[in-house]
Amino acid sequence: MAPKSHLLLLIISFLVATAFHDVSAAMGGRKEARVGGWEPIKDPKDPKVQEIGEFAVSEHNKEASASLKYESVVKGETQVVSGTNYRLHIAAQDGGVSGNYEAVVWDKPWEKFRQLTSFKRV
Repeated sequence: MAPKSHLLLLIISFLVATAFHDVSAAMGGRKEARVGGWEPIKDPKDPKVQEIGEFAVSEHNKEASASLKYESVVKGETQVVSGTNYRLHIAAQDGGVSGNYEAVVWDKPWEKFRQLTSFKRV
């Protein structure tokens, strides 16, 4: 390659790298979730997370003819799939006795789809 070609390639590489940096900065420098990997939920008190926790208990009650009373999401993780899986640790009462449960909910808000995929006492 001629020296001018090397210089042109170097300039193009710099511009591409700068463009990616600018896009990342424009997004607040936020790290995107890995597809398929579980990522911790930073704020389990977030209203969306609490809503999904309430949904999990409500669906479990319907499926198992149970009468758990939702208290809160204690902690959780998300997994990016075709939508988002939420694996939540939920505090709930069963007959006045508090217990901890793990629920997995699959959520696709653009399709108005939400499904409880597992629920168990931990």
